[in-house]
Amino acid sequence: MQCACVQQLTGKMASLWRPSCRLLRQAARTKGCRPWENSTCSRVEVAASSHVSGGVNQFRRHFCAEAQSELQSSRMMENVSQTPVNKDQLLRLGNYVSELMPKYVQDVLMTPCDELEILIHPEGIVPVLTMLKEHSMTQMTQLVEMTAVDIPKKEKRFEIVYNLLSIPFNTRLRLRTYTDELSPIDSACGVFEAANWLEREVWDMFGIFFSNHPDLRRILTDYGFEGHPMRKDFPLSGYVEVRYDLEEERVVAEPVELAQEFRRFDFNHPWEQFPLHRQHAPPPAIEGGAPSSDEKK
Repeated sequence: MQCACVQQLTGKMASLWRPSCRLLRQAARTKGCRPWENSTCSRVEVAASSHVSGGVNQFRRHFCAEAQSELQSSRMMENVSQTPVNKDQLLRLGNYVSELMPKYVQDVLMTPCDELEILIHPEGIVPVLTMLKEHSMTQMTQLVEMTAVDIPKKEKRFEIVYNLLSIPFNTRLRLRTYTDELSPIDSACGVFEAANWLEREVWDMFGIFFSNHPDLRRILTDYGFEGHPMRKDFPLSGYVEVRYDLEEERVVAEPVELAQEFRRFDFNHPWEQFPLHRQHAPPPAIEGGAPSSDEKK
């Protein structure tokens, strides 16, 4: 009975950093013995404290070894993060991603500013983002920005752009895909939580629908707004305007009424209304020769 009590006490207290008599007495009290009344429990307390001290020393040595290894690895990661990434390394990264995901990666490009761009199929949004985030050689753990571009002349007029960042490797990567007005895009909220509001903004400004989004609604425009302002076919003046009505004591939305017709000025100088139709007087003619005596007077 005494050995079982000692084993249970030492097993519980070995995980503590600095055991105290109060904790030992509390553990012994749960077993039905009172240290201040029974000498056996006092011997149990002494044995447990000596065993715990040995376990704590062993734990300290193990903890210091792990802390030293983590410090060395963190220093190595800091050296890696401070090292700039050149163009060749970015190209190798793009080719590596293309080899891992050949089904979805369509092209790997380098911009004039030495930035890596990977063009993917719309069906590969979630698989490629998951691979870039979870793979140990990429670790693109941050979605910095997400936006879209409207090019009406293309059949797939919208381009969706994802800007990713890898802090351990000090590397940035840009993913690009395409869609049209009717084809939805898979939501990236399951991979990056930051994609929630970013996708809502793209939906509000461009009208690109994201399937499986938890809360796809407008985020920048007002309630009941019609249209998507960042589309190239959206008029500059918009369709409605808002104002505060004193009689109704609320903000009302009304169709846009322009005070004057929209005009476009293509003149060189902003203050000249008709520079090409102005008639300039000819300069006075200057005759050569010495002046006469009458002109001198």
